[in-house]
Amino acid sequence: MGTGVRRRMGVEERRQQLIGVALELFSKHSPDEVSIDEIASRAGISRPLVYHYFPGKLSLYEAALRRAADDLSSRFAEPHEGPLGARLRRVMARFFDFVEEHGPGFAALMRGGPAVGSSTTNALVDSVRQAAYEQMLAHMGVVGPAPARLELVVRSWISLVESTALIWLDGRRIPREELETKLVQDFAALAAVSAARDEELATLLRGLVKQEPGDGPFTDLAARMIALAQE
Repeated sequence: MGTGVRRRMGVEERRQQLIGVALELFSKHSPDEVSIDEIASRAGISRPLVYHYFPGKLSLYEAALRRAADDLSSRFAEPHEGPLGARLRRVMARFFDFVEEHGPGFAALMRGGPAVGSSTTNALVDSVRQAAYEQMLAHMGVVGPAPARLELVVRSWISLVESTALIWLDGRRIPREELETKLVQDFAALAAVSAARDEELATLLRGLVKQEPGDGPFTDLAARMIALAQE
């Protein structure tokens, strides 16, 4: 149902309004399920006026996605203070806040589909992944190009986070907080396996682990692994 409100807006103000409306709709429905008519109705304008600002639904979707990508990228930002495990736990909490807020749109984007097949949308997704990658290296205190094994660990973990979020959205059968902690521990486990074959990475991890408190997610993982081996 439209708002019935028709007031004059500047070009940029109207564009931003349409992007906001589209983002809200794409957050609740797959892009293929959202029509230009629905966007126009929600914005309180005519269908032809939507096309005056955007040539089609895909271009409007891309603009909404660009805003969402900026939002999602910012959720990996965290002050580089305190134990790494606690920092990553806060990052995961903000990431899953986004997943919950934009569930259907997030799923459609990550799984691909007719509305998200353009090079622009693919580039935006890649930009989010790259931002997450760079933030992870910064959290670990890595300056410059990462060693090959560390790059593999971080990029593999980012893919794991994405796929885990998609699985979780389909039924939400595991408590969110448990999943967030698990993903932090998954990162520690992946890094530890690679560190067993890479002394440079092992030295880096030793320094990070020394900063972990007794009740942190990394320490908890180690305790659980030791207990499992002793059973």
